[in-house]
Amino acid sequence: MIVTQVPAQVPAHVPAYVRAVGQLRADFQATGARTQAMNIFETGGLRLRCPKVAQGCEGVLINSGGGVAGGDKCSYDFDVGPQAQVTFTTQSAEKIYRAQSNAAEVDVALRIGAHAAVEWLPQETILFSGARLNRRLDMDLEESSSLTMLESVIYGRMAMGETEVSGSFRDRWRIRRGRRLLFAEDMRLDGDMTGALDRPAVGDGARSNATFLHVAPDAEQRLEAIRASLTDAPCEWGASAWNGMALVRLISPSPEKMRAAIVSLLQSFRGRDAPRVWQ
Repeated sequence: MIVTQVPAQVPAHVPAYVRAVGQLRADFQATGARTQAMNIFETGGLRLRCPKVAQGCEGVLINSGGGVAGGDKCSYDFDVGPQAQVTFTTQSAEKIYRAQSNAAEVDVALRIGAHAAVEWLPQETILFSGARLNRRLDMDLEESSSLTMLESVIYGRMAMGETEVSGSFRDRWRIRRGRRLLFAEDMRLDGDMTGALDRPAVGDGARSNATFLHVAPDAEQRLEAIRASLTDAPCEWGASAWNGMALVRLISPSPEKMRAAIVSLLQSFRGRDAPRVWQ
């Protein structure tokens, strides 16, 4: 008898019924000296919690599934009304697990009313080896509103010895002010991601990177204070300002050192500590 072993085939598409589809929508309105979340819609494992804070409103985004797998879809949609003050953050770092086939999708849409101030400060996104993630961030501001946002990415579970990471990461940012495109950026890493990051002209051995962006009428005036707060940062960074924006890039082979630099930057820039869930 001749037995032929047929290699296991990875399915071209994971059935939709085994994938998570989460949506989170909410409106934020200024009521006197405070800001409150209203009309909250949650489904598919995404939750919003607003602990009491000294000023404004802090919205903590929670993924009760514990992470994002290939084929999962997460959608966040927020309206922040005039005069409102909101800080968005996450309960923990977001883990992007290995994907069998389809990429995970994360979409963020945020609209900011006149004279409102929004901070978008999630904790790190951790890409496991084999992860596939498509992320889109769309932010719309009025001329008088302000946005402070931070996104940081870690490539691999370094504490678990996972230092060689392959997969796919596509990151698309579109920020508009007064209905005009102000900032547009697309990042794409495919295949051997750490191999690309090892190249001197790309990451020079980095395993983490972050982007800090502040959009406000006075953004350019804050550049020197931003640079001063990073003088002793334990990672590489660069900061510039133009057209009503201040931008900082950070990169490091050590996620811990990059996080330390980010926390120091946030404390100096905000005039208070990072969100409590960061502790």
